[in-house]
Amino acid sequence: MASKLLFLLFICVQLQVYGQQDAWVYFSDKENVETSLANPITILSQKAIDRKQRHGVIIDARDVPVNATYITALKAQENILVLAKSKWFNAVHVRGSEVAITALLNFPFVSEISFADKTLAATNKSQNEETFSEVASVSEFVYGNTLNQVEMIHVNTLHENDYTGVGITIAVLDSGFPNVNTIGAFQNLRNNNNLLGSYDFVERDNDVYADTQDEHGTWVLSTMAGYIENEFVGTAPDASYYLFRTEDGASENPVEESLWVEAAERADSLGVDIINTSLGYKTYDNPNYNHTDADLDGLTTFITKGASIASEKGILVVSSSGNSGASGVGAPADSEAVFSVGAVNASGAYAYFSSQGSDIQPSIKPDVTAQGLGSVVVSKTNTIQTLNGTSFSSPIIAGGLACLWQALPNLTHTELKQLVRESSSQYTTPDYLLGYGIPNLATALGALGIENQAQELELLMYPNPTTNKVYFKKDASYTELHVVVFNVLGTQILERTLKQQEALDVSTFSEGVYVLQISALDKITTKKLIKINAK
Repeated sequence: MASKLLFLLFICVQLQVYGQQDAWVYFSDKENVETSLANPITILSQKAIDRKQRHGVIIDARDVPVNATYITALKAQENILVLAKSKWFNAVHVRGSEVAITALLNFPFVSEISFADKTLAATNKSQNEETFSEVASVSEFVYGNTLNQVEMIHVNTLHENDYTGVGITIAVLDSGFPNVNTIGAFQNLRNNNNLLGSYDFVERDNDVYADTQDEHGTWVLSTMAGYIENEFVGTAPDASYYLFRTEDGASENPVEESLWVEAAERADSLGVDIINTSLGYKTYDNPNYNHTDADLDGLTTFITKGASIASEKGILVVSSSGNSGASGVGAPADSEAVFSVGAVNASGAYAYFSSQGSDIQPSIKPDVTAQGLGSVVVSKTNTIQTLNGTSFSSPIIAGGLACLWQALPNLTHTELKQLVRESSSQYTTPDYLLGYGIPNLATALGALGIENQAQELELLMYPNPTTNKVYFKKDASYTELHVVVFNVLGTQILERTLKQQEALDVSTFSEGVYVLQISALDKITTKKLIKINAK
């Protein structure tokens, strides 16, 4: 009798859980868009504005917050729980009965509802935090236990040249970060005020250290930011970090994709340069929510679309490819805009678990690889140990990219990623196991001439914005300027050599933002130009 009662209880609980649906509710408009775009400091931090200007990224309506009145109206509805919001999609993630969610279409500001359950039609007017197995319990660094994973990608060469991540901000989107606020491996991080902030999007509070059961985020962070003298050095020990918890280890539900996007939006608003995410999504507790292989096409899943927008906004998104071997990469690693990282062993050979790319993805996946079999990390008890997973090869690469970007600040993230691919061990013969192979960051740096990098060219460009011509005020010793103009997609559209006092004619340009690379003799600079139409 007891077993029958337990079985009936299980069925009842299962029906109750699956009776609740998850869905994305999209809004038709936003408020005060023009005012917000005219005064971007009201919606973005100055660091975010500066980063966008530096890389020619347009501030648009997607940067304007979701209308809070709309969210309040939905929260007031019976049987509706609002779990996450997204300004990029102008949407919220809700949970409730199918009937209650569908009824939200009665609001005039609701334009579309998309259910996570693919058996339910859209209406109009995994993690799977990666599995891994435990194996065992400042410019001149002694790398100690981390020597192999650091030297494999030659980030130690960057460290020797004082490129340790200074000035680069990384957001880590993960699960728990227990004891990051107390243990010795992160003492330097705290002492240097490089731990900029944190937020738990699952519990809606600032304490990302409370979940002591899941230390995945602590492990991941240590591969970049950890430092134990003579024993352990992360790949970007002097970068700055935000810690965002978006993963709920107690369940697998698509709301985690929505929380991830919300955290990415927060990172963008704060001016973050790099996002590392060692999370991948394909299967859920409710199998009706699962993503099919065809869904992992770089265009379909909510998190993948969000990661692509983050890249559009100028953030370098680095993601673990997954630990599913031939079963394929997860989301968001399938996005062409995401720099996905596979795993190799200590000798540089393919790690058996590393997720493989396929023809389904729009580009070669993974992009590159790093040591993920026997990766050295620091635990919540400040113990050095080795673990397996692309969860760790991804941040090892992300930290290396931070150091390279510090050295080459004028590159866009697209240019930086391509430079790293070209430095990799099998760039001319990529495959779905290792992608372009293991990067050589010293080669990447040398490709742009670390010894002979051009100095910054100081000049004044005016007027900006402009309707037809732009002028340059410079040192009289420069008799001519070489100007190359790119659009926001990185496509070169013009190249000119200008004599003294000669203006650059942009009258035929379409209205928008352009990036100008300006050089004279051995100096170079990059400027953003805004072209507007004459009234």
